Amino acid sequence: MNAHPPICDYEGSDYQRRFWERGDRAYEDQVEAVAIQRLLPPGGKLLLEIGAGAGRNTSRYGGFERIVLLDYSRSQLRQAQERLGCNAGYIFVAADVYHLPFVEGLFDGATMIRVMHHLADVPMAISQVRHALLPGAVLILEYANKHNLKAIFRYLVRRQSWSPFTLEPVEFVPLHFNFHPEQVRSWLQSEGFIIERQLTVSHFRLGILKQIVPLRLLVYLDSVAQWTGNWWQFSPSVFVRARASRDSGQAAAGAFFRCPECGHDPLEEAPAWLRCNGCGRRWSVEDGIYDFRLPMNG
Repeated sequence: MNAHPPICDYEGSDYQRRFWERGDRAYEDQVEAVAIQRLLPPGGKLLLEIGAGAGRNTSRYGGFERIVLLDYSRSQLRQAQERLGCNAGYIFVAADVYHLPFVEGLFDGATMIRVMHHLADVPMAISQVRHALLPGAVLILEYANKHNLKAIFRYLVRRQSWSPFTLEPVEFVPLHFNFHPEQVRSWLQSEGFIIERQLTVSHFRLGILKQIVPLRLLVYLDSVAQWTGNWWQFSPSVFVRARASRDSGQAAAGAFFRCPECGHDPLEEAPAWLRCNGCGRRWSVEDGIYDFRLPMNG
């Protein structure tokens, strides 16, 4: 396991505008909203949104009292601030999923949507998420599925070199991975998650279909097909609801941040920084964003 896996950084990217707003992705956005509504608990106190980006999905988690938007890109978090506004219900944190800056047993829910396909070390990331969750908390995880029908067809007619049937991830371009459903389930279970529901999503992600079939009908058809996810997974995207087992710790009252480098908590807090009294590192707080990517003093 690499202590510092490579990170896909969206700093300065116009991803939200280019991919979602101008990229003909209304179908993908709406079927993901259906899956989220079906899998997410009706409410809770504190949700961790991993890879929040510009906050596209954040308003869909309205049943939670507070939401921590975590992303490695400060520019994406600033876009989220512009979209959502800055209030006590949102906490903006710049950090990577391999070194989460939160005490053990803090969150009663977490989501990680359109993130896993950028992860070079999924088990390490899942372990960090599990550490941050309360016993019994729910994780909503989405991943890109290598075992989809298009990949199977292309492999069978020899238009594709990698096999969709093997368990190892396939990296089709740098830091863009597809995963086998069986392997994802194994990773979750090995970290103490119980898989409760799987939904297959984006069954009709074809340009020609999105052009000739009305959006509302396409979303309805996908919403029906999603329920097959517990039986088989042949769609390009899969959503999983997994529950953390009840054999872990719970955060002490008032505890929140820990040092992502040495694990010490609590952190000493000042208006412009957080300081770890274990290793001496300081982490900046600027424009409402807690920045744990690199310490201020090294």
